Amino acid sequence: MAKNGWVSKYTYKKYRVHVEKSNESSVGNELNREFEIGQERKILVTDLTYVRVKQHWHYLCVIVDISNREIVGRSAGRHKTSALVMQAISQILMNLPSIDFFHSDRGKEFDNHLIDECLTEFGIKRSLSRKGCPYDNAVAETTFKAVKTEFVSNSVFNTLEQLKLKFNHYVDWFNYNRLHSTLNYQSPIEYKQNR
Repeated sequence: MAKNGWVSKYTYKKYRVHVEKSNESSVGNELNREFEIGQERKILVTDLTYVRVKQHWHYLCVIVDISNREIVGRSAGRHKTSALVMQAISQILMNLPSIDFFHSDRGKEFDNHLIDECLTEFGIKRSLSRKGCPYDNAVAETTFKAVKTEFVSNSVFNTLEQLKLKFNHYVDWFNYNRLHSTLNYQSPIEYKQNR
């Protein structure tokens, strides 16, 4: 990069203090930071982030397959709710009963009876990060860092429809073209096809 005069948009990782005890939910951290690619178990991780559309905050939700870092579910909306998460779940094309774990942070939009009912119906186990510990959901956090750096920054969104359209195009590019160092510099789809 230095030879070509390129400068990275990425920042260095900063240490954040986290709380050792989890919140009152009985669901624990079943994933326990097992983020290896290509693993046999089907594990999905998810998170939400905010994006400015005109003068208002809107939200993006992604669901990522840990085995190849593919974004398998996505949604965009005005409110940070379980309905937004359900929209992302409805995008998942894989066989839902084959999924072992659905991992998220402890936000109210994830620790919700609507999500619990959906996951129970398909026999998917829950896993929640420890309270205040972003490292427990590192794959989703890393995915959103890429989304914010490559997609959100330097973009202007005038309507929710425009955000949805551009986000769908970005996710397609992310899955089919974006190279990942953890995937031996292959795209998620290419890695899946070559396994």
